[in-house]
Amino acid sequence: MINFKKSILVAISSLGISGNVSAGGFRLLNQDAEAFARGNAFTATADNPSAIYYNPAGITQLEGRQVSFGGFALSAGFDYTSPSGETASADSTFQLAPQIYYTNSPDDSRFSYGIGLFTPFGLVVDYGRDTNFSTVAIDGELLVATVNPTLAYQVNPQLSVGMGMGLNYSEISISRAIGLAPGDEFSVEGDGLSVGFNAGALWQPVEECSLGLNFRSSSKVNYSGTSTATGFSDSSTDASLRLPMNIALGASYRPSSKWNIEAGIEWTDWDAVNVTVLEGTPFGDVPFPLNYDSGYTYQLGVTRSLEQGYFFSAGYIYSENSSPDLNFTPLIPDADLHLWTIGFGRRGEESSWALAYAIAYNGGREVRGNSSSSLIGESADGDYETLNHAINFSYQFSF
Repeated sequence: MINFKKSILVAISSLGISGNVSAGGFRLLNQDAEAFARGNAFTATADNPSAIYYNPAGITQLEGRQVSFGGFALSAGFDYTSPSGETASADSTFQLAPQIYYTNSPDDSRFSYGIGLFTPFGLVVDYGRDTNFSTVAIDGELLVATVNPTLAYQVNPQLSVGMGMGLNYSEISISRAIGLAPGDEFSVEGDGLSVGFNAGALWQPVEECSLGLNFRSSSKVNYSGTSTATGFSDSSTDASLRLPMNIALGASYRPSSKWNIEAGIEWTDWDAVNVTVLEGTPFGDVPFPLNYDSGYTYQLGVTRSLEQGYFFSAGYIYSENSSPDLNFTPLIPDADLHLWTIGFGRRGEESSWALAYAIAYNGGREVRGNSSSSLIGESADGDYETLNHAINFSYQFSF
């Protein structure tokens, strides 16, 4: 386990991964430019190496050895207005995260295999100290990097199945003011590991239609780290966080070779994310309640193939809010979110590329009746608006 952890740390540091907020709790939707350009409606198509994430059964559609390198940049724009009219904004600097996928479908074999490295969960939010909820939150960062070896089998020309193991490495840090003296602060940081799995199926009963199913299990990350507080000695601190289970269904319709229209729905078991307790801080055990509600994400996408391998895609995503007002935290300012996506690219015999852009907007969320663990009674009540921008690029080649 120690050797595995060291290898993951080397991979992460060399790739420069950092987390971001996207939609639905702290889940990240951007895992491939071609898929994201069509509103992530990709479960029933899954015809490039990112199928390792979207539907592992899909890698049986690929020939030979293929590698996809990509990454996304996201600007998480969050604006806050207190009930008394005070305002604050989170740092909207673009954050970066890569994705890498490798697949191999040997000739004359029904088996395909591959491996992926991606960030399925993450956030980076920084409001600074000049807010009226600084004792609730100043800044926070969460990173979950997953290594996902995958094996798929083509049962027959119409049906494929696949599964993989998710090896997760996570880092977390949180800071907030104590509120008893100017400049005082409490912070905690740590890292941990967890193991889960994913499985999928792809069925194409007729040439024009295909159905896809993708399942990703929950896993529990146990963190070990250090907490600090102004006026106290550093303390060894432990905590755990449940990463939720996710189920995705998709249906693709291809009325001709030039069009692909897909609709999808995902359910995420956010109910499994309850209270994280920071054990062993200078203040004893400190609860960090989330108490999320499970919810759905709806996806619709279309791709139009053009001449010489070029294509154009567009999509729409609606993500339901998972965070109740009572335990809402500005570090994860979740809300009902609308995302519009657009992109284009080119598929060639030996190499392909895709570029996608997305804008996410929630129109404003009103939080009232918030109950925080602030020492001086501050709450996160107020109005929150989201305006996020994301750019995703991928390059794929076969060899």
